[in-house]
Amino acid sequence: MFKQMKKKILLALSLILLAGCSLPGLGGNLTGQTITVTSGGSTEMQIMGYIVQGMIEHYIDTDVNIVSNLGSSTMNHQALMGGDANVSAVRYTGTSLTGELGQDPITDPDLAFKTVVKGFDEAFDQKWYPSYGFANTYAFMVTRENAEKYGLEKVSDLEQYADSIDVGVDSSWISRAGDGYAAFQETYGFGLPNLYPMSIGLVYTAVANDEVDVVLGYSTDGRIISEDLVVLEDDRHLFPPYDGSAVANHEILAEYPELDNILMKLEGTISDEDMQRLNYTSDEYLLEPKTVATKFLEENNYFEDKEPYVEPVEKGVLE
Repeated sequence: MFKQMKKKILLALSLILLAGCSLPGLGGNLTGQTITVTSGGSTEMQIMGYIVQGMIEHYIDTDVNIVSNLGSSTMNHQALMGGDANVSAVRYTGTSLTGELGQDPITDPDLAFKTVVKGFDEAFDQKWYPSYGFANTYAFMVTRENAEKYGLEKVSDLEQYADSIDVGVDSSWISRAGDGYAAFQETYGFGLPNLYPMSIGLVYTAVANDEVDVVLGYSTDGRIISEDLVVLEDDRHLFPPYDGSAVANHEILAEYPELDNILMKLEGTISDEDMQRLNYTSDEYLLEPKTVATKFLEENNYFEDKEPYVEPVEKGVLE
């Protein structure tokens, strides 16, 4: 009896909260006066959300809402499609290619970019912008000491040590289709007999503490800097490109024509090393992503001197 009453009370409270509360920009279709930017839950995605927000507010006399902590690319996509937001601060080619567009992985970065540009324009009426300059992809890495000691610069260099090295990898990567362990063996022509599955968040400390010799992590993680790791070049192109880009719907671009040039100004402005540094600064010194983003924009004068350049996309390439 008590449990039934408790459930009824909790249900009533939940309904009241749902009826009375909503996140900024996610409470229904946007009015014509609002620019709402979405970002994800990671430090990187939040930093990029505030970079985009700061750029827009610097150049356009309007307030910009930001909705952070959307946990996936799909949630960011749904916010734009549902009319609850109109700009995604950062999306990744490899993720959206196989996710929102439902296509097979493409390892060629130029073709992957052209495919998402065309796909998002035709299927969703959205503009996929050129890359910020960084790609947050899977990457094998080692300590700087071992890189120098064994002459490790690229993934194929591991072949001569394959039977003796311990390799820590994300648990899901071993059985992952497309760019997982099976694809690794096919692409590189050798196996890694001593694989140790672990949480992706633990790999950086594990290799730094010599618990394993090589790990598979994310190429822009700030812990690459804090643990002084060296990213090995994916010289046989196993991993699809995960270049980071902004996405905006055409409706908001028509309402704010200057927004297009603002987002184009960010093309090629943030390298992998820059993104590592920004992530490191936020995580290592416990700084809010907004603080890190604002400092970055101020240091670069909001890219006021950078003329946006739109590289023409060849017609017929994807026909």
